[in-house]
Amino acid sequence: MKRFLFPILGLWLLLYGSFALVRPPLLDDADALHAEAAREMLLTHDWVTLHVNGIRYLEKAPLLYWSIATSFKIFGVHDWAARLPLALYALALFIVIFALGRRLFASLTAGFYAALCLLTASGIFGFTRILLPDVILCLWLSLAMYFFWKSLGEATPSLATALGFDICCALGVLTKGLVGAIIPFLIILIFLFMTRKLRHLLRWHPITGPIGFLIVAAPWHILAALRNPSIGSMGAAPSPKNVHGFLWFYFVREQFARYFSPTSHNFDSVPIPLFWLLLLAFIAPWSIYALIVLARHDWKGAFRREELDERQRVMMLLVIWIAVVMFFFSFPARQEYYVLPALPPMALLAGYWLADAEVSPAPAGKVVALILFIVGLLAAVASLLFAIYFKPLPIGTDVTQVLQEMTRSHRLFFGHFFDLTLRALGAFRVPLTITTAALLVGLTANLWFQFKEKVRMANCFLVGTVTAFLIAAHLALYILSPAISSQILANAIKPEIDKDDVIVVNGRYERASSLPFYLERQVQLLNGRGGGLWYGSFFPDAPEAFINNDALAQLWTGQNRVFLWTPLDQAPQLPGQSFVIGRSGGKEILSNQPSARGAEF
Repeated sequence: MKRFLFPILGLWLLLYGSFALVRPPLLDDADALHAEAAREMLLTHDWVTLHVNGIRYLEKAPLLYWSIATSFKIFGVHDWAARLPLALYALALFIVIFALGRRLFASLTAGFYAALCLLTASGIFGFTRILLPDVILCLWLSLAMYFFWKSLGEATPSLATALGFDICCALGVLTKGLVGAIIPFLIILIFLFMTRKLRHLLRWHPITGPIGFLIVAAPWHILAALRNPSIGSMGAAPSPKNVHGFLWFYFVREQFARYFSPTSHNFDSVPIPLFWLLLLAFIAPWSIYALIVLARHDWKGAFRREELDERQRVMMLLVIWIAVVMFFFSFPARQEYYVLPALPPMALLAGYWLADAEVSPAPAGKVVALILFIVGLLAAVASLLFAIYFKPLPIGTDVTQVLQEMTRSHRLFFGHFFDLTLRALGAFRVPLTITTAALLVGLTANLWFQFKEKVRMANCFLVGTVTAFLIAAHLALYILSPAISSQILANAIKPEIDKDDVIVVNGRYERASSLPFYLERQVQLLNGRGGGLWYGSFFPDAPEAFINNDALAQLWTGQNRVFLWTPLDQAPQLPGQSFVIGRSGGKEILSNQPSARGAEF
């Protein structure tokens, strides 16, 4: 067992538990906003109602914020402390997949490879760079499937497996809302129907299990409803001191209406073809092996609902798992990270193939290795040419100066990389060099050892190639971070700020959410009543955080010093003199008074 767990732990430490905790800085939008919600949880000592910028933030389930706030309480408010809980949840997910793969395929090796595939999946790695709860949902969903499968092998389904499943569903609800219970229940319901075992639900403690679910899930919802009741007269739209309470907003608007009428929320949505392609891209190259397993499996018996053997039932469960997640999330406003809960079964399928090929090398392994080598060689040549041809940017150059006109809204989070120009590639010479070396060495060795039928060594080099690529991608994100974080600007004005100074953000809070996090203070929002703070701003206890141009003009000509965060191309008309305190990442800080302590740059 140790020979499998130690490599998993070591690779996790490299990718998730070291440099990734401290770099890049927290990013604007959801990343820093969620960290700020956890920081304010400590300040207010309110672990029931989330607050951001002093305003009730009712749209999210609490588990992620509880975890980050606990980390802040133990270690202090730091970037790495904000990211540590998500890294630990990811480690738990990899260990669960190892255990589930071992149980499904009766093979430690299959479980080990499944864990490695998921650990090096770009989707899991990429979306643990941002403080989002979806990887935690993957953990509870995978653990729920573990308890379910274990119950199927018991002559009398045990109470422990029933409680384990239902508590995982409850934790999923506390992580992501109702979807945390709906998806696992749909998976087992369809599986039991297809295998003609629906009676299993009646034998699987149908009263005690749900009671366990309610004991875990209900208390927070009840307290949140009591502390956030409806106020005033509720109309179709909220108005100051006239708002629906938590239950209506959280369940009706943020879950049912968001799913069945996503256009009413003005969310961007990933096109369906791209959404399904991300299922393969987010766990490449391991998705190739998963597809081979699915293509080779005989599905006739499954569709006829005939009696299935153990291996057929495993395949049925994994396919249903993938299908339920992908179809369920194909209908609402699709975000790319909604694919993540479908990656664990893809990893399990790939792990099964890799373990089987290690014992009995298959011609398909050589074919895949050859295809990867050819594609990788072309990519390595292109990467090398970019690294050689495009000269490094002069020291101190802001990378946003060589980007195309900044698009501040993307359907894909990593769409910010599409803002790159050819000249900007000079800033990415190190990531490009790492990518080139990894592709040339790793894929060549993988091909060599596959043809020598030393499959374990071939797999090791393939894992190494993907690991090096993830490191290069992380480094590229760090290089690009000034364009999508306001940390540099926060550090620029922090020495200047006194307690009576006013910080103003031009637009919605999310656009500069890292600024108030690093300054550890509330901000005023210029024409920014929207986004996640919109609904909470109508409660009577909401601070007067929203101002218009007239109010800004009064502040600008008043006695107090004002710092204005604004995109370079969107600075408002200001009365009187203005001073540039700092510029970075296509954004700037303006003030009505000059620098006093040398922060200007």
